[in-house]
Amino acid sequence: MSTLENWEQLVKKQLKTDDIYAILQKENLEDVDVKPYYQNNSEYKILPKVEESTHLVAEYQEGLEDQAFAFLLNENVENLDEKSIFINNAKLSEHILTQESNRYFSLIDVFSDDHKAEINEHLSGELLSKSFERKICVDVSLHQNSGASIIQQLGFALAKSKELVERFGADILDKLIFKFAVGSQYFFEIAKIRAFKYLFNQLSREFEKDLIPYIFVETSLRNKSKNDQDNNLIRSTLELASAMIGGADAVFCNNYKIENPTELSKEISFKQQIVLAYESIINVFEDATSGSYFVEAITHQFAEKSWKLFLDIEEKGGYLELLKSGEIQKMIFEQATKEQSWVEEGKIKIIGVNLYPKLEVKKLVSELYDDSEIKSVRLAEMFE
Repeated sequence: MSTLENWEQLVKKQLKTDDIYAILQKENLEDVDVKPYYQNNSEYKILPKVEESTHLVAEYQEGLEDQAFAFLLNENVENLDEKSIFINNAKLSEHILTQESNRYFSLIDVFSDDHKAEINEHLSGELLSKSFERKICVDVSLHQNSGASIIQQLGFALAKSKELVERFGADILDKLIFKFAVGSQYFFEIAKIRAFKYLFNQLSREFEKDLIPYIFVETSLRNKSKNDQDNNLIRSTLELASAMIGGADAVFCNNYKIENPTELSKEISFKQQIVLAYESIINVFEDATSGSYFVEAITHQFAEKSWKLFLDIEEKGGYLELLKSGEIQKMIFEQATKEQSWVEEGKIKIIGVNLYPKLEVKKLVSELYDDSEIKSVRLAEMFE
Protein backbone atom coordinates (compact mmCIF):
# COMPACT_ATOMS: atom_id res chain seq x y z
CA MET A 1 0.00 0.00 0.00
CA SER A 2 1.36 3.43 -0.96
CA THR A 3 1.93 5.89 1.88
CA LEU A 4 2.42 9.63 1.78
CA GLU A 5 6.12 9.08 2.44
CA ASN A 6 6.34 6.78 -0.62
CA TRP A 7 4.77 9.49 -2.76
CA GLU A 8 7.16 12.11 -1.44
CA GLN A 9 10.21 9.96 -2.13
CA LEU A 10 9.02 9.33 -5.69
CA VAL A 11 8.38 13.05 -6.31
CA LYS A 12 11.78 14.00 -4.84
CA LYS A 13 13.44 11.53 -7.18
CA GLN A 14 11.58 12.84 -10.25
CA LEU A 15 12.15 16.52 -9.42
CA LYS A 16 15.73 15.84 -8.28
CA THR A 17 15.36 17.91 -5.11
CA ASP A 18 14.46 17.39 -1.47
CA ASP A 19 12.68 20.75 -1.31
CA ILE A 20 9.67 19.64 -3.33
CA TYR A 21 7.09 21.82 -1.56
CA ALA A 22 8.90 25.02 -2.55
CA ILE A 23 8.35 23.97 -6.17
CA LEU A 24 4.90 22.41 -5.98
CA GLN A 25 3.02 24.62 -3.53
CA LYS A 26 1.65 28.00 -4.58
CA GLU A 27 0.66 31.00 -2.49
CA ASN A 28 -3.03 31.88 -2.47
CA LEU A 29 -5.02 34.89 -1.31
CA GLU A 30 -7.04 32.83 1.16
CA ASP A 31 -3.88 31.75 3.02
CA VAL A 32 -5.03 28.13 3.13
CA ASP A 33 -2.72 25.15 2.79
CA VAL A 34 -3.04 23.66 -0.69
CA LYS A 35 -0.96 20.51 -1.03
CA PRO A 36 0.36 19.12 -4.32
CA TYR A 37 -1.16 15.71 -3.54
CA TYR A 38 -3.43 14.18 -0.93
CA GLN A 39 -4.23 10.91 0.72
CA ASN A 40 -7.45 9.96 2.45
CA ASN A 41 -6.91 10.84 6.09
CA SER A 42 -10.15 12.53 7.08
CA GLU A 43 -13.78 11.63 7.63
CA TYR A 44 -16.45 13.29 5.54
CA LYS A 45 -20.21 13.35 5.26
CA ILE A 46 -22.70 14.18 2.53
CA LEU A 47 -23.83 17.82 2.67
CA PRO A 48 -27.43 17.92 1.44
CA LYS A 49 -29.30 20.69 -0.37
CA VAL A 50 -32.71 22.05 0.57
CA GLU A 51 -34.00 21.68 -3.00
CA GLU A 52 -34.00 18.32 -4.75
CA SER A 53 -32.43 19.90 -7.83
CA THR A 54 -30.86 23.33 -8.27
CA HIS A 55 -33.24 26.01 -9.53
CA LEU A 56 -32.01 27.61 -12.77
CA VAL A 57 -33.13 31.19 -12.30
CA ALA A 58 -33.79 33.52 -15.25
CA GLU A 59 -34.31 37.26 -15.23
CA TYR A 60 -37.86 37.58 -16.47
CA GLN A 61 -38.35 37.91 -20.23
CA GLU A 62 -41.51 37.42 -22.22
CA GLY A 63 -41.36 34.13 -24.06
CA LEU A 64 -39.25 32.34 -21.43
CA GLU A 65 -42.24 31.05 -19.48
CA ASP A 66 -42.07 27.60 -21.09
CA GLN A 67 -38.28 27.30 -20.73
CA ALA A 68 -37.70 28.64 -17.22
CA PHE A 69 -39.26 27.35 -14.02
CA ALA A 70 -37.69 29.99 -11.75
CA PHE A 71 -37.63 33.76 -12.29
CA LEU A 72 -35.82 36.70 -10.73
CA LEU A 73 -38.30 39.58 -10.55
CA ASN A 74 -37.47 43.27 -10.24
CA GLU A 75 -41.04 44.28 -11.15
CA ASN A 76 -44.44 42.64 -10.90
CA VAL A 77 -45.33 40.05 -13.54
CA GLU A 78 -48.79 38.56 -13.68
CA ASN A 79 -50.01 35.18 -14.94
CA LEU A 80 -46.94 33.17 -13.89
CA ASP A 81 -48.04 29.69 -12.89
CA GLU A 82 -46.19 26.87 -11.09
CA LYS A 83 -42.96 28.88 -10.90
CA SER A 84 -40.40 29.63 -8.21
CA ILE A 85 -40.24 33.41 -7.88
CA PHE A 86 -37.23 35.20 -6.38
CA ILE A 87 -38.15 38.77 -5.37
CA ASN A 88 -35.17 41.06 -5.94
CA ASN A 89 -36.68 44.48 -5.23
CA ALA A 90 -37.69 45.83 -1.81
CA LYS A 91 -40.40 48.04 -3.34
CA LEU A 92 -41.83 45.08 -5.22
CA SER A 93 -42.25 43.17 -1.94
CA GLU A 94 -45.06 45.57 -0.98
CA HIS A 95 -47.03 45.04 -4.17
CA ILE A 96 -46.19 41.52 -5.33
CA LEU A 97 -49.30 39.62 -6.36
CA THR A 98 -48.84 36.09 -5.05
CA GLN A 99 -50.52 33.02 -6.47
CA GLU A 100 -50.96 29.74 -4.62
CA SER A 101 -49.49 27.73 -7.47
CA ASN A 102 -46.13 29.58 -7.23
CA ARG A 103 -43.35 29.46 -4.64
CA TYR A 104 -41.92 32.79 -3.42
CA PHE A 105 -38.49 33.65 -2.02
CA SER A 106 -37.15 37.03 -0.89
CA LEU A 107 -33.67 38.11 -2.02
CA ILE A 108 -34.04 41.34 -0.03
CA ASP A 109 -31.37 42.07 2.58
CA VAL A 110 -32.52 44.18 5.53
CA PHE A 111 -29.02 45.39 6.54
CA SER A 112 -27.58 48.76 5.58
CA ASP A 113 -24.00 48.19 4.41
CA ASP A 114 -22.78 51.65 5.38
CA HIS A 115 -21.85 53.49 8.56
CA LYS A 116 -25.53 53.68 9.61
CA ALA A 117 -25.07 49.99 10.41
CA GLU A 118 -28.68 49.13 11.11
CA ILE A 119 -31.38 46.61 10.33
CA ASN A 120 -34.39 48.11 8.57
CA GLU A 121 -37.15 47.30 11.06
CA HIS A 122 -40.04 48.36 8.80
CA LEU A 123 -38.81 46.30 5.85
CA SER A 124 -38.09 43.33 8.12
CA GLY A 125 -41.61 43.41 9.54
CA GLU A 126 -43.12 43.66 6.10
CA LEU A 127 -41.12 40.69 4.78
CA LEU A 128 -41.83 38.54 7.82
CA SER A 129 -45.56 39.10 7.31
CA LYS A 130 -45.44 37.70 3.76
CA SER A 131 -46.31 34.14 2.79
CA PHE A 132 -42.86 33.63 1.24
CA GLU A 133 -41.03 30.34 1.86
CA ARG A 134 -37.83 32.26 2.68
CA LYS A 135 -38.51 35.76 3.94
CA ILE A 136 -35.17 37.53 4.58
CA CYS A 137 -31.96 37.33 2.57
CA VAL A 138 -28.49 37.41 4.10
CA ASP A 139 -26.63 38.86 1.14
CA VAL A 140 -22.83 38.64 0.95
CA SER A 141 -22.63 38.87 -2.84
CA LEU A 142 -21.69 42.56 -2.51
CA HIS A 143 -18.81 41.57 -0.25
CA GLN A 144 -17.44 39.16 -2.88
CA ASN A 145 -17.82 41.76 -5.63
CA SER A 146 -16.05 44.28 -3.38
CA GLY A 147 -13.03 41.98 -3.00
CA ALA A 148 -13.70 40.21 0.31
CA SER A 149 -11.96 36.88 0.78
CA ILE A 150 -13.92 33.64 0.91
CA ILE A 151 -13.21 33.39 4.64
CA GLN A 152 -14.53 36.92 5.15
CA GLN A 153 -17.68 36.21 3.13
CA LEU A 154 -18.46 33.14 5.21
CA GLY A 155 -17.66 34.87 8.50
CA PHE A 156 -19.80 37.88 7.59
CA ALA A 157 -22.74 35.64 6.58
CA LEU A 158 -22.63 33.98 9.99
CA ALA A 159 -22.27 37.31 11.81
CA LYS A 160 -25.24 38.83 9.95
CA SER A 161 -27.30 35.73 10.79
CA LYS A 162 -26.42 36.11 14.48
CA GLU A 163 -27.54 39.77 14.38
CA LEU A 164 -30.90 38.64 13.00
CA VAL A 165 -31.26 36.02 15.73
CA GLU A 166 -30.58 38.66 18.39
CA ARG A 167 -33.22 40.93 16.84
CA PHE A 168 -35.96 38.43 15.93
CA GLY A 169 -35.20 35.23 17.86
CA ALA A 170 -33.82 31.84 16.79
CA ASP A 171 -36.88 30.96 14.67
CA ILE A 172 -35.64 33.48 12.09
CA LEU A 173 -32.99 30.93 11.06
CA ASP A 174 -35.68 28.81 9.35
CA LYS A 175 -36.76 31.81 7.28
CA LEU A 176 -33.38 32.87 5.83
CA ILE A 177 -31.98 32.56 2.33
CA PHE A 178 -28.26 33.21 1.71
CA LYS A 179 -27.02 34.97 -1.40
CA PHE A 180 -23.42 34.42 -2.49
CA ALA A 181 -21.48 35.43 -5.59
CA VAL A 182 -18.97 32.92 -7.00
CA GLY A 183 -15.71 33.85 -8.70
CA SER A 184 -13.15 32.06 -10.84
CA GLN A 185 -11.36 29.95 -8.22
CA TYR A 186 -13.24 26.84 -9.30
CA PHE A 187 -12.47 24.39 -6.49
CA PHE A 188 -12.25 27.12 -3.85
CA GLU A 189 -15.76 28.28 -4.76
CA ILE A 190 -17.10 24.73 -4.55
CA ALA A 191 -15.50 24.46 -1.12
CA LYS A 192 -16.95 27.85 -0.09
CA ILE A 193 -20.52 26.69 -0.59
CA ARG A 194 -19.83 23.35 1.08
CA ALA A 195 -18.12 25.04 4.04
CA PHE A 196 -21.09 27.33 4.61
CA LYS A 197 -23.35 24.33 5.01
CA TYR A 198 -21.16 23.07 7.86
CA LEU A 199 -20.97 26.55 9.38
CA PHE A 200 -24.66 27.38 9.29
CA ASN A 201 -25.57 23.95 10.59
CA GLN A 202 -23.17 24.54 13.50
CA LEU A 203 -24.67 27.98 14.15
CA SER A 204 -28.20 26.53 14.16
CA ARG A 205 -27.11 23.88 16.68
CA GLU A 206 -26.13 26.67 19.06
CA PHE A 207 -29.87 27.45 19.14
CA GLU A 208 -31.00 23.80 19.41
CA LYS A 209 -31.82 23.49 15.72
CA ASP A 210 -30.35 21.29 12.95
CA LEU A 211 -30.75 23.32 9.76
CA ILE A 212 -29.44 23.26 6.21
CA PRO A 213 -28.99 26.74 4.69
CA TYR A 214 -30.93 27.70 1.57
CA ILE A 215 -28.23 29.03 -0.78
CA PHE A 216 -28.83 31.27 -3.81
CA VAL A 217 -25.71 31.86 -5.94
CA GLU A 218 -25.06 34.38 -8.71
CA THR A 219 -22.05 34.80 -10.98
CA SER A 220 -19.47 37.35 -9.91
CA LEU A 221 -18.92 40.78 -11.45
CA ARG A 222 -15.49 41.05 -9.83
CA ASN A 223 -13.60 39.24 -12.61
CA LYS A 224 -15.57 40.51 -15.61
CA SER A 225 -14.29 42.89 -18.28
CA LYS A 226 -15.86 45.46 -20.58
CA ASN A 227 -13.23 44.94 -23.27
CA ASP A 228 -13.31 41.16 -23.56
CA GLN A 229 -16.90 40.11 -23.04
CA ASP A 230 -16.63 36.75 -24.79
CA ASN A 231 -14.28 35.62 -22.03
CA ASN A 232 -16.89 36.77 -19.52
CA LEU A 233 -19.15 34.10 -20.99
CA ILE A 234 -16.56 31.39 -20.34
CA ARG A 235 -15.85 32.62 -16.81
CA SER A 236 -19.51 32.72 -15.83
CA THR A 237 -20.07 29.19 -17.20
CA LEU A 238 -17.34 27.85 -14.91
CA GLU A 239 -18.78 29.83 -12.00
CA LEU A 240 -22.23 28.33 -12.56
CA ALA A 241 -20.68 24.86 -12.63
CA SER A 242 -18.89 25.40 -9.32
CA ALA A 243 -22.12 26.69 -7.75
CA MET A 244 -24.14 23.67 -8.88
CA ILE A 245 -21.42 21.16 -7.91
CA GLY A 246 -21.00 22.90 -4.55
CA GLY A 247 -24.67 22.30 -3.82
CA ALA A 248 -26.43 25.63 -4.35
CA ASP A 249 -30.22 25.49 -4.20
CA ALA A 250 -30.64 28.16 -6.88
CA VAL A 251 -28.27 29.78 -9.39
CA PHE A 252 -28.50 32.95 -11.44
CA CYS A 253 -26.18 34.14 -14.21
CA ASN A 254 -25.58 37.88 -14.46
CA ASN A 255 -25.43 39.27 -17.98
CA TYR A 256 -22.01 38.55 -19.47
CA LYS A 257 -22.12 41.88 -21.30
CA ILE A 258 -20.95 44.51 -18.81
CA GLU A 259 -21.70 47.30 -21.28
CA ASN A 260 -24.71 47.54 -23.58
CA PRO A 261 -26.51 44.33 -22.59
CA THR A 262 -29.21 43.17 -24.99
CA GLU A 263 -32.24 40.90 -24.80
CA LEU A 264 -30.15 38.30 -26.66
CA SER A 265 -27.24 38.49 -24.18
CA LYS A 266 -29.75 38.17 -21.34
CA GLU A 267 -31.21 35.05 -22.94
CA ILE A 268 -27.76 33.55 -23.63
CA SER A 269 -26.73 34.17 -20.01
CA PHE A 270 -29.71 32.17 -18.80
CA LYS A 271 -29.21 29.39 -21.35
CA GLN A 272 -25.67 28.80 -20.07
CA GLN A 273 -27.42 27.24 -17.08
CA ILE A 274 -29.66 25.14 -19.33
CA VAL A 275 -26.68 23.67 -21.16
CA LEU A 276 -24.85 22.85 -17.93
CA ALA A 277 -27.88 21.31 -16.28
CA TYR A 278 -29.30 19.33 -19.18
CA GLU A 279 -26.06 18.26 -20.87
CA SER A 280 -24.13 17.29 -17.73
CA ILE A 281 -27.00 16.97 -15.20
CA ILE A 282 -24.86 18.56 -12.46
CA ASN A 283 -27.84 20.40 -10.95
CA VAL A 284 -29.28 17.21 -9.45
CA PHE A 285 -26.28 16.01 -7.43
CA GLU A 286 -26.56 16.45 -3.69
CA ASP A 287 -22.83 16.73 -2.96
CA ALA A 288 -20.81 15.80 -6.03
CA THR A 289 -17.34 16.45 -4.55
CA SER A 290 -17.92 14.60 -1.28
CA GLY A 291 -14.90 12.41 -0.65
CA SER A 292 -12.53 14.40 -2.87
CA TYR A 293 -9.48 14.68 -0.61
CA PHE A 294 -8.51 18.08 -2.02
CA VAL A 295 -11.97 19.65 -1.83
CA GLU A 296 -12.63 18.15 1.62
CA ALA A 297 -9.34 19.59 2.94
CA ILE A 298 -10.09 23.07 1.56
CA THR A 299 -13.69 22.92 2.82
CA HIS A 300 -12.58 22.17 6.37
CA GLN A 301 -9.92 24.90 6.33
CA PHE A 302 -12.47 27.46 5.14
CA ALA A 303 -14.92 26.33 7.82
CA GLU A 304 -12.36 26.50 10.63
CA LYS A 305 -10.95 29.90 9.64
CA SER A 306 -14.40 31.41 8.99
CA TRP A 307 -15.76 30.20 12.33
CA LYS A 308 -12.74 31.79 14.05
CA LEU A 309 -13.40 35.07 12.22
CA PHE A 310 -17.07 34.89 13.24
CA LEU A 311 -16.10 34.43 16.89
CA ASP A 312 -13.66 37.37 16.64
CA ILE A 313 -16.45 39.56 15.23
CA GLU A 314 -18.77 38.50 18.06
CA GLU A 315 -16.15 39.24 20.71
CA LYS A 316 -15.77 42.77 19.32
CA GLY A 317 -19.51 43.48 19.45
CA GLY A 318 -20.94 41.87 16.32
CA TYR A 319 -21.27 42.68 12.63
CA LEU A 320 -23.25 45.93 12.99
CA GLU A 321 -20.86 47.30 15.60
CA LEU A 322 -17.83 46.63 13.39
CA LEU A 323 -19.65 48.04 10.38
CA LYS A 324 -20.41 51.21 12.32
CA SER A 325 -16.76 51.56 13.38
CA GLY A 326 -15.54 50.96 9.82
CA GLU A 327 -13.60 47.80 10.67
CA ILE A 328 -15.57 45.59 8.26
CA GLN A 329 -14.92 48.07 5.45
CA LYS A 330 -11.18 48.14 6.24
CA MET A 331 -10.96 44.34 6.32
CA ILE A 332 -12.48 44.15 2.84
CA PHE A 333 -10.34 47.05 1.60
CA GLU A 334 -7.10 45.36 2.67
CA GLN A 335 -8.07 42.08 1.02
CA ALA A 336 -9.39 43.74 -2.15
CA THR A 337 -6.32 45.92 -2.70
CA LYS A 338 -4.04 42.92 -2.13
CA GLU A 339 -5.95 41.00 -4.81
CA GLN A 340 -5.79 44.02 -7.13
CA SER A 341 -2.02 44.24 -6.63
CA TRP A 342 -1.70 40.57 -7.59
CA VAL A 343 -3.56 41.35 -10.82
CA GLU A 344 -1.36 44.40 -11.42
CA GLU A 345 1.80 42.33 -10.87
CA GLY A 346 0.54 39.48 -13.04
CA LYS A 347 0.39 36.95 -10.18
CA ILE A 348 -3.31 36.60 -11.06
CA LYS A 349 -3.75 36.39 -14.82
CA ILE A 350 -6.98 37.48 -16.48
CA ILE A 351 -7.09 36.91 -20.22
CA GLY A 352 -7.85 40.08 -22.14
CA VAL A 353 -7.22 42.22 -19.05
CA ASN A 354 -3.62 41.85 -17.86
CA LEU A 355 -2.79 38.90 -20.15
CA TYR A 356 -3.02 39.75 -23.87
CA PRO A 357 -4.73 43.08 -23.10
CA LYS A 358 -6.38 45.00 -25.91
CA LEU A 359 -5.68 48.42 -24.44
CA GLU A 360 -2.90 49.83 -22.29
CA VAL A 361 -4.77 51.95 -19.78
CA LYS A 362 -4.05 51.85 -16.08
CA LYS A 363 -5.78 53.43 -13.10
CA LEU A 364 -4.34 53.70 -9.60
CA VAL A 365 -5.63 51.54 -6.75
CA SER A 366 -6.54 54.76 -4.90
CA GLU A 367 -8.89 55.67 -7.75
CA LEU A 368 -10.78 52.39 -7.41
CA TYR A 369 -11.01 51.63 -3.69
CA ASP A 370 -12.09 53.42 -0.53
CA ASP A 371 -11.39 51.95 2.90
CA SER A 372 -14.56 53.52 4.32
CA GLU A 373 -17.01 51.98 1.83
CA ILE A 374 -18.12 48.53 0.71
CA LYS A 375 -18.52 48.93 -3.03
CA SER A 376 -18.38 46.64 -6.02
CA VAL A 377 -15.13 46.97 -7.98
CA ARG A 378 -14.20 44.90 -11.01
CA LEU A 379 -10.53 43.91 -11.20
CA ALA A 380 -10.49 44.90 -14.87
CA GLU A 381 -11.45 48.52 -14.10
CA MET A 382 -7.76 49.26 -13.50
CA PHE A 383 -7.09 48.56 -17.20
CA GLU A 384 -10.23 50.03 -18.78
